Amino acid sequence: MALGFHPDTSVADWLVRSPTPPMELITLGPAGYDAYARLRFIPDPTAPGRAEADVAITADHPSDLDQARRALHLLARFTTTPGECYFCVWEGYSDIALPPSGPVVTLPHRRYALLRGSLTDIAGWEGVLGAEGPCAPPAFAWPADRGWCFTSDVDPHWAGIGAGRAAVEALVGDPGLDVVPAPPGHTPPAYR
Repeated sequence: MALGFHPDTSVADWLVRSPTPPMELITLGPAGYDAYARLRFIPDPTAPGRAEADVAITADHPSDLDQARRALHLLARFTTTPGECYFCVWEGYSDIALPPSGPVVTLPHRRYALLRGSLTDIAGWEGVLGAEGPCAPPAFAWPADRGWCFTSDVDPHWAGIGAGRAAVEALVGDPGLDVVPAPPGHTPPAYR
């Protein structure tokens, strides 16, 4: 199945009806997973008051989307439904061509367009969205079996992942990713 916008937002009802506090939901995902982790797109701040612009990264530092793709490809081993996945894109990006009218997934503080496709379709994310340049990762991604949930909100410098312990251990152990455990309720470091 090719990645494309999906009109049936009922597949996201488990997120919409989640009792997880709103900011935790959009940054770490819904409660109920055995383990949680943060994929750090850039290192955590080392001192109070630092801005993301203060972080010196090398020219070959992978983009947020490239890091998300690597994590999602790894997570494919931890679902029985890699051929049927759902992705949300935040409606606030001005450089992405979202359907002009259509159903949206509405969570507190955020609204998203819903896409459906294979997990491997993340390779063509920018093309499907019509982005002309760097593109943000999916705001949410999950397989049909809900074996894990990937979140990437617009505010933090990291993405959250809820999954089984083995999946989180695999993410933490991947030398090409900067992933740390993230227990729910713990407040991660933030840039100003």
